[in-house]
Amino acid sequence: MSSQIKAIIFDFGGVLIDWSPHNLYKDYFSTNEEIDAFLEEIDFYAWNGEQDRGRSFADGVAAHSAKFPHRAALIKAYADHWINSITGLKADVIELLYRLKEKGYPVYGLSNWSAETFLQVRDLFSFLRDLDYVVLSGEVKMIKPEPDIYHYLLRHIPESAEESLFIDDSLPNIEMARKLGIQGHHFRSAEELEKELIALSLL
Repeated sequence: MSSQIKAIIFDFGGVLIDWSPHNLYKDYFSTNEEIDAFLEEIDFYAWNGEQDRGRSFADGVAAHSAKFPHRAALIKAYADHWINSITGLKADVIELLYRLKEKGYPVYGLSNWSAETFLQVRDLFSFLRDLDYVVLSGEVKMIKPEPDIYHYLLRHIPESAEESLFIDDSLPNIEMARKLGIQGHHFRSAEELEKELIALSLL
């Protein structure tokens, strides 16, 4: 990657915020293996992705409960107690975000997230208010790694794709960003991210 970067784009879940359906469903199952089996049975991540794309939870719960009536209560539990899937913040990554802002870089958000559930954390986590611009999949009805959501973001910020660094824990999301000319960092840890930011002379 070159050092021409002028803006940094952060994913939320898995990068700045710890999120896992396991944290919610541990109250309903005895083991992680049972949770995994349940999530696979109902194809949880594909189902949840439709809420991220903009479908209401009411519609999502109704449709999936009809498909898996014996799991209806558990499906509804996710909608009713979604906040319990948030396990906390990644303070070390948020610290890097503020260091970048102190250096004068605009910092943006690009996240697959339901507009309904994002309302529950928007005012809870103060760093979200300090971002310069946010594109939320549930609001724009587009979702990563589809290219449209990246194009949408680029149309709304002054920096070009080549001048932007995107940080996401999903490799497919990073691969699409790179195809579009956006520089990408596949997030694994704050330590690795900090090393990369230093190597790019951003910190």
